Amino acid sequence: MIAELNRLVELVEERLTSEIDVGELARGLGTTEYHLRRMFSSLAGMPLSEYIRRRRMTVAATEVLHGDELLGLAVRFGYGSTEAFGRAFRSVHGVSPGDARRDGGPLRMQPQIRFRLTVEGNIIMETRLLERPAFRFVGHAARVPLIHKGVNPRIQAHIASLPMSEHARLKHLSDTEPAGLLQVSADVDPDYREGSDLTYLHGVAVSEVTPVPEDLDRIDVPAGMWAVFRSEGEYPAALQTVWAATATEWFPSNPWRLRPGPSIVAVIERAEDFSTATCELWLPVEHA
Repeated sequence: MIAELNRLVELVEERLTSEIDVGELARGLGTTEYHLRRMFSSLAGMPLSEYIRRRRMTVAATEVLHGDELLGLAVRFGYGSTEAFGRAFRSVHGVSPGDARRDGGPLRMQPQIRFRLTVEGNIIMETRLLERPAFRFVGHAARVPLIHKGVNPRIQAHIASLPMSEHARLKHLSDTEPAGLLQVSADVDPDYREGSDLTYLHGVAVSEVTPVPEDLDRIDVPAGMWAVFRSEGEYPAALQTVWAATATEWFPSNPWRLRPGPSIVAVIERAEDFSTATCELWLPVEHA
């Protein structure tokens, strides 16, 4: 995966002044757009779309300082007007092209990324691989922002709004793996941008033939393979550490890639105040 990401960076560099079809690039690299975007975001610390935007405006800044005509630059970098180009330029550099040309900056330049795999082995990845038939999640869904670290207050508020009797009803419906009450994240932005919206469902897994009450939300899940990672310790820090390590350590070292689908957190055991927990992280995968 590291080689594919570095080749992706090279291909992006060659296409900074033209439209970039990430799906086409992914197919040429022998992977999928979904996996490529998720791995890039996890390892680079920024979405691929944001990296492309920053690199374009970094190259554009050099040409602005050289005195190139702004309309020509706007057209060259794919913008229909100098105003649109100016907005994109300011969003990256914090100044207009005219101000940058007059004052020489300040400019926020994005270096070309290079990926390197450092094998440390400092995180034990307790993993199992399962092939599951089609099933569905049922429960109560809400749109919430994606937060990479710490507790998500919108998710907390969503769960707290449910009466205790509803948790018991959901547990009674659960009849397939993963068992028990689940934290399900679906419709996640492919670039995994922090602050982007996702669908969070507090619910359980049921088989395809299980009757679903009409007042519950549902997410249908096709048959496929799942990688299940176990985490133990401070919650949610330990879980988030394992989640990050799937990108930095597990996927680069194993012949599997992410496929589109929801991710699941199953809480196996937890302290009364939820300060610590043992969890399973379920990620949909396919053989690379």
